[in-house]
Amino acid sequence: MNTESPTTIGPEDIEMRLFLEAIYLRYGCDFREYSEVHIKRRILNLLTMSGLSSISEMQHQALYDAAFFETLRQSFSINVTEMFRDPPFYKAVREKIVPKLKSLAFARIWHPGCASGEEIYSMAILLTEEGVYEKTRLYATDFNPQILEKAKAGAYALDRMKTYTRNYQKSGGQASFADYYAASRDAAILDERLKKNIHFAEHNLATDGVFGEMDMIVCRNVLIYFTRKLQDRVLKLFADSLHPGGFLCLGSQESLKFSAWADCFEPVVDSEKIYRKKTDSTDAAD
Repeated sequence: MNTESPTTIGPEDIEMRLFLEAIYLRYGCDFREYSEVHIKRRILNLLTMSGLSSISEMQHQALYDAAFFETLRQSFSINVTEMFRDPPFYKAVREKIVPKLKSLAFARIWHPGCASGEEIYSMAILLTEEGVYEKTRLYATDFNPQILEKAKAGAYALDRMKTYTRNYQKSGGQASFADYYAASRDAAILDERLKKNIHFAEHNLATDGVFGEMDMIVCRNVLIYFTRKLQDRVLKLFADSLHPGGFLCLGSQESLKFSAWADCFEPVVDSEKIYRKKTDSTDAAD
């Protein structure tokens, strides 16, 4: 006779699981493998803002009200970003990756989870200064169409430019950062020339497949919001999307160390979480 008590979870956690399952079935947006701490905080914040009495009531609202679902999608988006975020990373890109890009006839770079676009434009500036932007195509993707529209616009709060300028200078910037934007009232509008080789598109890391054949993937501080299962899915996606010898750039709090796909990569700048896909990685984990 089995005397062990069955594992139980509270009513609120059950409501959350059902809520995420319902969103996936209704809209195809899969948040089921997002970090439990992260997604629970977002759900409870949305519940408070909605004025509804329970998660079950909020589920009903989301299923029958597409506008409410858009509010939910905005709330669940990961939009923590800034230009030249973590300057040592960009210095490492200049020193360790750019020489490889210069040797290529043409380069393709993917920024999944691009959010509002600050980091894809940072890369465009860096590549411009290094003389390789003209032979590079950058792909900026996110699952959130509204945040993609903001990224396409390339307009940011003017009061952020002081921080962005400081980051740029620390990253090894070679010009005046003010040359890359024009002030318009309280907004900084980025130079249109930075956009010409950037392609913006919707792509969901939780559900969508391989995104082309890339020479470099920059996905920094996104995996930390995923469960280990989803992290492994995404890292396989990245391995499959990179040419042998291509570079993978993760965030400062992220690592390949415990991933099933770690053997596909070798470190280039370990401190900045820059890796390179091995040329013999085809026999890595299934």
